[in-house]
Amino acid sequence: MKNGPALGGHGAEAVRDSIAGTITALPELLRRSLTWDQGTEMSQHARLKIDTGLNIYFYEPHSPWQRGTNENTNGLLRQYFPKGTDLSAHSKNALQAVALALNTRPRKTLGWKTPAEAFDEYLQSAHTAVATIG
Repeated sequence: MKNGPALGGHGAEAVRDSIAGTITALPELLRRSLTWDQGTEMSQHARLKIDTGLNIYFYEPHSPWQRGTNENTNGLLRQYFPKGTDLSAHSKNALQAVALALNTRPRKTLGWKTPAEAFDEYLQSAHTAVATIG
């Protein structure tokens, strides 16, 4: 099985492994917690917490207002991939191109900065705060 067995209907082991590999590449400052939808793809959340040290939280069912940015991002992703798209049919480069397009698109919620700009500013401010305290 290419993406691992579908333990929760969506290859929960593959999702766990992918999140663990991605999250551990981030600076420690950014890997304190993960908040997720109620999807079965997170049925391996306990193992993910053990593997990464992340605190994992779940939104309440049927409460899309609790995940506004997530819902907005899903809408943006639908411009590239209709709901139900098998992402394994797309190359890593194609997926990275979509990520780049979305991360360089200004967002109202970020004061019209791009996610990439906001992320860089956050890292810079965190680095400066650590440097001046330490």
